[in-house]
Amino acid sequence: MKKSFVYIMTNKYRTTFYIGVTSNLIERVQKHSLREGSVFTTKYNLSDLVYFEEFSEIQQAILREKQLKNWHHKWKINLIKQMNPTLKTLDL
Repeated sequence: MKKSFVYIMTNKYRTTFYIGVTSNLIERVQKHSLREGSVFTTKYNLSDLVYFEEFSEIQQAILREKQLKNWHHKWKINLIKQMNPTLKTLDL
């Protein structure tokens, strides 16, 4: 089965977050960094990957994305800090 990912992108100030789903995390992050990702990530200059989760099925990733999009800003930050305590940009 093909892996899928839920990921969170942010700006250099860590004030705005974008949550997305992809089956190719490296390629998708590169597109965001080149400002070819989405209108939202381009508008708010969200080019730093700070969090991701891996799933074995795309349906699981989509459900998780929907769940995370409904979370409060502070909950998202706390989730990110569990994996990435300093909110540094992750290298893939």
